[in-house]
Amino acid sequence: MQDVTAAPKFAPSVLAADFLKLGDEIRQAEAGGIDRFHVDIMDGLFVPNLSLGIPIVEAVRRAATVPVEVHLMIERPERYLGDFARAGSDWIIVHQEASVQLHRTVHAVRELERKVSVGLNPGTPVQTLEALIDDLDGVLIMTVDPGFGGQKFIESTLRKVRQARELVEARGLHCEIEVDGGVDAATAPRAVAAGATLLVAGTSVFRHADGPAGGVRHLHQCCAAARYVAGSQ
Repeated sequence: MQDVTAAPKFAPSVLAADFLKLGDEIRQAEAGGIDRFHVDIMDGLFVPNLSLGIPIVEAVRRAATVPVEVHLMIERPERYLGDFARAGSDWIIVHQEASVQLHRTVHAVRELERKVSVGLNPGTPVQTLEALIDDLDGVLIMTVDPGFGGQKFIESTLRKVRQARELVEARGLHCEIEVDGGVDAATAPRAVAAGATLLVAGTSVFRHADGPAGGVRHLHQCCAAARYVAGSQ
């Protein structure tokens, strides 16, 4: 099981940023200590919302000094893999539910020389990835129903985080276990304790009273405090 004393990585979701000052928001988040940026792409079909696109990915890539991951919450993501790779994506996340030929899609990302993760909606079992897990760099567990920011964390998804961690460890893989949705000071430590290694946080970073840097630092502090308590028990 995941070492509860290990520090998690953070990927702020730019969907929650102030786009009037996106460059400044990105610099502030980086100052707080992050590992990559998370860009949500929604098509209004796979999820009931429209958001962002290639120009925003290009803008984030120009401003950021850390890797950029795109989360393709779109139908048939294989149609646009090359476009998002060229826009500056270092890591591409596709959904198990959105690509009929998921194996082919994963290897298409590999051929673009990008890292690849597969996302799972709250109702999709972790077991659906057993045949493909060896080909992945990461598994993203949605801890809300995808489509909108600022939603409440679904408690039952913690069991899926644990299952994903167990699957990865049973295979001896170096695979990120990423959590996306409702991540804040209260839920972040619990997700890490369940096995998450990378946390996507939007509202709790970009809408923090002390700005994005303060939001990231606060999440780090909460997780560090929880790790200290767990390590001392």
